[in-house]
Amino acid sequence: MTAIEYTQHPRQGRLARFGLWLRDHRRAVMAVQWGVVVVYAVLLIGPAVLPLPPAGAHVWDNLTLFAQFLFWGVWWPGVLISMLVFGRLWCGIFCPEGALSEFAARHGRGRATPRWMRWRGWPFTAFVLTTVYGQLISVYQYPLPVLAILGGSTVAAVAVGYMYGRNKRVWCRYLCPVNGVFGLLAKLAPVHYAVDPQRWNAPSHSPGAMTPFTCAPLVVVRKMKGASDCHMCGRCAGFRDAVELKPRRPDHEVVNVAGESASLWDSLLIITGLMGVAIGAFQWSASPWFVAAKQALATWLVRHGIVWPLEQSLPWFLLTNYPDRNDVLTLLDGVVLVGYIAAAAAAMTLAVGLPLALAVRITGRWDWRRFHHLGHGLIPLAATGVVLGLSSMTFTQLRADGFALDWVGPLRVWALGGAASASIWLMWRILGRYASALPRAAASVAASAALAAPIWSLWLLFWHW
Repeated sequence: MTAIEYTQHPRQGRLARFGLWLRDHRRAVMAVQWGVVVVYAVLLIGPAVLPLPPAGAHVWDNLTLFAQFLFWGVWWPGVLISMLVFGRLWCGIFCPEGALSEFAARHGRGRATPRWMRWRGWPFTAFVLTTVYGQLISVYQYPLPVLAILGGSTVAAVAVGYMYGRNKRVWCRYLCPVNGVFGLLAKLAPVHYAVDPQRWNAPSHSPGAMTPFTCAPLVVVRKMKGASDCHMCGRCAGFRDAVELKPRRPDHEVVNVAGESASLWDSLLIITGLMGVAIGAFQWSASPWFVAAKQALATWLVRHGIVWPLEQSLPWFLLTNYPDRNDVLTLLDGVVLVGYIAAAAAAMTLAVGLPLALAVRITGRWDWRRFHHLGHGLIPLAATGVVLGLSSMTFTQLRADGFALDWVGPLRVWALGGAASASIWLMWRILGRYASALPRAAASVAASAALAAPIWSLWLLFWHW
């Protein structure tokens, strides 16, 4: 039986056949990847070498505005949503950085991955540093910062691919700034590559199922239980008649699998990162608290004869500096900006973490693993907050071009309501693993209080300020 014949086995469902199609049509997949690389390069480099948009320019007649609209209003929100629906299919099929990093690894030195690169804190650290740096240089507004951040990330991905891991995606596995976020969101995907241990260990398999494969993101497929690390590329589909693309309950991995590996870094990324740092980054430019803090600090500095922080600017790649657009951040602005995001992150960590801790304590003895597992229940709300924050760039740009968007407000309400409901349901299901009926109900009420702070913060951003 050939590989193509195996894809048509009557036992296989449509999803399984699609997974096998991806395996059997690598050239088509690679053509798609390189097509995305070309589009990515044009949108990344083109605006950086062009003048800034003149007054009166629109999304449809200016490449820079079109690229901003596509990157921050369509591309990134769409990628995040795709993680919730298809798992990390973006990573395996479409991501330009992943394709370029793997290509470099195919022709590189193939060195062993160093220990420092495998540190589990990189996903959180890289996300926070990238988010804060992006705000300091106004990555959503100008093309050069986009080139610096996205282009710099791509160059680093190629360099890491060239140095480490033959035919592997070492960058994607350990250092990609959004790897941790993608992994969390993929846990809610209603599809995954399921591995059947009994078939894997069976003494005989169909001939088409024994073709060796390379797992680019370095997943131990034989032990794979979820979709968090899997890039959904299909290369392992059908191997040993044991790997199959299947549907599943969207809450399955978060409830039944995540507890085995939940860690402090997961909780930091969900609560401090996605709910604290990200919301603070979306908020600061509209926040009256930011203005009040800056004015208070400026008054204190002037009173003490220290005026240079109010006047000193830095190059655009360190701090926003576009005097011809009347858009310059001084050192004072930069310090207050970082302080605002840090304060937002700290406040959100406490406001969300304390109710979760109370819920865990209600279930019985204190257990950090339970706390980190329960934090996974907040993924729907955390993801929705980031998607809505990014999409606000889209709506702002469309409104500036004259589009009527009266439906945006109700859409946000429904999105937040649905996400909050999903988070409450997930936490209820998770707590069911640790407590009987009455403690479970009480713990669920306590855990639900963790949703108040992020929802209030998003209400301030979208409706109050």
